Amino acid sequence: MVIKDIQVYHVPAGWRTWTFVRMETMGGIVGWSEVTDSHGSHHGIEGVIRDLAPLVIGENALNSEKIYWLLYSRTRQSHGSVVTKAIGGIENALLDIKGKFFNVPVYQLFGGALRDRIPLYWWHCGTTRVRAAEVCGVKPIKSFSDLLNFVYTVDDSDWLVVKTNIGAILDGDPHVYMPGFAKAVDGWPELNVDSLVFGDIENWIDAFRRFNGETILDLNYNFKTEGYVKVGKMLEEYNLLWLELDTYDPKACRYIRDKVNIPICTGENLYGLCQYRPFFENYSMDICSIDILWNGFVRSREIATVANLYEMNVTPHNYYSHLATFIAANWCACTPNLRMMEYDVDDVPWRDTLVTRLPAIANGEMHIPTGAGWGVDIDEEVLREHSAPRL
Repeated sequence: MVIKDIQVYHVPAGWRTWTFVRMETMGGIVGWSEVTDSHGSHHGIEGVIRDLAPLVIGENALNSEKIYWLLYSRTRQSHGSVVTKAIGGIENALLDIKGKFFNVPVYQLFGGALRDRIPLYWWHCGTTRVRAAEVCGVKPIKSFSDLLNFVYTVDDSDWLVVKTNIGAILDGDPHVYMPGFAKAVDGWPELNVDSLVFGDIENWIDAFRRFNGETILDLNYNFKTEGYVKVGKMLEEYNLLWLELDTYDPKACRYIRDKVNIPICTGENLYGLCQYRPFFENYSMDICSIDILWNGFVRSREIATVANLYEMNVTPHNYYSHLATFIAANWCACTPNLRMMEYDVDDVPWRDTLVTRLPAIANGEMHIPTGAGWGVDIDEEVLREHSAPRL
């Protein structure tokens, strides 16, 4: 199982670009992974993978731990961010090869499945229709009446849990409020909260009261500690399943958790146990979010194991293509302390053509994959059709 080649492909997909890793062995087995980063560093990830490729090519793909520690050791002075994501992409491609070599799903390499179905929630519910309706081929949300009609449609569906962002539709300029990523006209870089933002949040979440299932709100990096507390206190009456937010300060997160009577989820932008450890030790969250693409499958299992020691359940960060969903589903299948899994419903119309098998989803659940490796492959003809030009 000697590795002979590694390639990286970028696929523009509406409001973000998917990044795929293709690893081929001398024996002809191809391993796939996804390492999407839609916030400006996907070419950086590709550059790191190209730099690391000489350390990987010629190695036995079955020795995935040896390869991981070699890559980690050579890059330990740059641990985190694009380097960790690049290594995660390489590691996950290795595991796909290993599963295919032994003709078993990846979760069988880690003790087998604990469950045959995985509870899901609909991510970016509504907000994709504010910012990317045209590219996704769905009806846009431009007004409060549009939002209400959409919520009633969701309520009539099989989905039991949804997660949304801050939809701003009060001022005649529908947009998703994201100053934390400099994707809002106002609000950055100071990240203050004002009465208009309060109104947008309350207006948006109040509409989701018509949904008879559970609702989650993701505040991302959009506020500082003071703002998270103010918004969280205002939302207590809405009985949210959890409030999601991003911060790099575990004590600030614990302060928010103490002040707000809503379960707190965080962690999707952390890398490795070293970054997660103070969040566990400070009991900074109720639910721990882990990105399996960015941390790699094995390191994500380690994080989940430690979360379990602190009586915390975990949820995978998963706003990517179907390949990522299959990777996350393999991880969910063998992770005991699972809360539920993230899944984007609205997406570019050709998303389904990019893969050889679709997720088996019904009644808000996904059946675990049963094929070898991740249980799915990329259709390379479709990949070439939609890939961005190579640098």
